[in-house]
Amino acid sequence: MIHHSDLPDTIPLFPLPGALLLPRARLPLHIFEPRYLAMLQDCMRTPDRLIGMIQPLEVPKGSAKRLHSIGCAGRLTQFSETEDGRYMITLTGISRFRLQREQSGFTPYLKGDIDWAGFENDLGKVEQDQGFDRPVFMDLLERYFVAMSLSTDWDSMKDAEDELLINSLSMLCPFDPEEKQALLEAPSLSTRRETLVTLIEFALRGGSSDEAMQ
Repeated sequence: MIHHSDLPDTIPLFPLPGALLLPRARLPLHIFEPRYLAMLQDCMRTPDRLIGMIQPLEVPKGSAKRLHSIGCAGRLTQFSETEDGRYMITLTGISRFRLQREQSGFTPYLKGDIDWAGFENDLGKVEQDQGFDRPVFMDLLERYFVAMSLSTDWDSMKDAEDELLINSLSMLCPFDPEEKQALLEAPSLSTRRETLVTLIEFALRGGSSDEAMQ
């Protein structure tokens, strides 16, 4: 079993709005910008192969760019190169982290000094959601998918474990970046499911993101 003490205190950061990675989940990414190609090459030279996914923080126009304080580190577990030098990669979520400070200037991409404290459960066993009423949730989900004109493999979804189902939907559903951040920061699987339900219900009612997050 991995412990946070085994993980580095500084990792490369990939700021990407709307891209959510959760522990034990997988996130496919298309890497083509030169700075992130450099990040990928450096990542592959490290024993941990970690990249920190983190969302930019929405700030008034003209303000300095800022990042959310919480992100999720993923291990590079799959990559393939295209003929034009681009990469298709997959990150597998390892643990969330709290960003202490940004490092810039030494590499074309950002690095961050991070703190793993508070996210010990991310490295543990698959989470269970004891209060999960799956039939009610699936009915709500079906209405949401119809309203949003989304398609899925319903048989696989119905058979998926609680964590895989809830985390996959949190990552894949077309929520706003701030809504994705709320799902990331949920302290437990049950609170993430409750947040997910709230976002789906507001979307079905035509509510705004701001209303849903109040």
